[in-house]
Amino acid sequence: MNKPVSTFSLQPSHRLDPRSPDLQALLDHIAEGESERERERVLPFEAIDLIRRARLGALRIPAEVGGGGSSIRELLEIVVRLGEADANVAHILRNHFSVVERLVRRPKDEQSRQWQKAVADGAIIGLATTELESPKVGDVTPNTTLTPDGSDYLLNGTKYYSTGTLYSDYVLVRAADPSGANGATIIPVQRDGVELIDDWDGLGQRLTATGTTHFRNVRVKREEIVFDAPDVGYGVPYSNTFAQLFLTAVNAGIVRAILRDATALVRSRKRTFYYAPNEHPIDDPLLQQTVGQIASAAFAAETVVLAAADALDVATDAFDAGSANAVEEAHRAALLSAKAKIVADELAIRSGSLLFDVGGASATKKATNFDRHWRNARTLSSHNPTTFKARSIGQYEISGTPLPAKGFF
Repeated sequence: MNKPVSTFSLQPSHRLDPRSPDLQALLDHIAEGESERERERVLPFEAIDLIRRARLGALRIPAEVGGGGSSIRELLEIVVRLGEADANVAHILRNHFSVVERLVRRPKDEQSRQWQKAVADGAIIGLATTELESPKVGDVTPNTTLTPDGSDYLLNGTKYYSTGTLYSDYVLVRAADPSGANGATIIPVQRDGVELIDDWDGLGQRLTATGTTHFRNVRVKREEIVFDAPDVGYGVPYSNTFAQLFLTAVNAGIVRAILRDATALVRSRKRTFYYAPNEHPIDDPLLQQTVGQIASAAFAAETVVLAAADALDVATDAFDAGSANAVEEAHRAALLSAKAKIVADELAIRSGSLLFDVGGASATKKATNFDRHWRNARTLSSHNPTTFKARSIGQYEISGTPLPAKGFF
């Protein structure tokens, strides 16, 4: 039975302190039963509802309109800790914060202001962008269509990997109009013609509802559509860096969870290995060394994430101010985020394996569910393979070729 948690909320003109006891109470509550939920596939609707009521999704909304006014670094500090509490819940929110960053944080019209108010009041936004058809390399034109119908549009198409949308109030959908212009629309998930299917069967991140979404003649108002432009939404260079770094922050959180479980496992062990150098597991120098490796990995993973977050804050401020060097700063943030991913992903996957070195065969029992850490880290890392990131970083270092400004950078 979960313990009651105090109602955590963001007050206007309040900058959230990541050390807030109310925030820690919320994270502790979400962490309770996390392993059992993952093992039994119990979808975390309660955790997301607590986050909705706490208005945690408004962290990046300016304080003067009811949000948290947090920097990207402050947000990702919290994401790392949420990833430690429950990697699935943290991942569920990735698309929400990405949409807020692109289209909601700084509204340009009345419709955007309405979306901003909804988020400030606690609404969660999901995402539906990915399609399984194989486009030409570099072609991002979706097959999902926006067809004019009177003064409105009809939205038709099928999306996959709609992470978090099952838990959300709204969903952002990428689509193209008859001219081929790409755009995005944010609509309520309860609107007629929207069907959410929980058919994600990945080996990790099993509770993220990364499933299929169908749109069948969904009526969309013209003002609910934002078409791409060089300074708007998906048209902004390196607009995907935030989403990529968010996943890396979740992996950094997983390493912290591995450290937590490894430490508790050694402390609780009664038996040891036949050739162990010490009678008591807590005094075994080999086990101490392994936990020390995991602790160092947790520190390093979080450190590179926050260094990249600092760069992304600089880039975001430059773009908001219309600075001439905004694209240059965005490229630097993308470069550091790609490097952070390569480092943190490797540390998370390696640490997930090291956990079993402090527990032995008994740690592999299904009841412990320790394998979830490796599975979750491996799944998160696979979202955008490090091989592509490493190749682009190397090309930049050797030839000065900028990273791709679109897609997974």
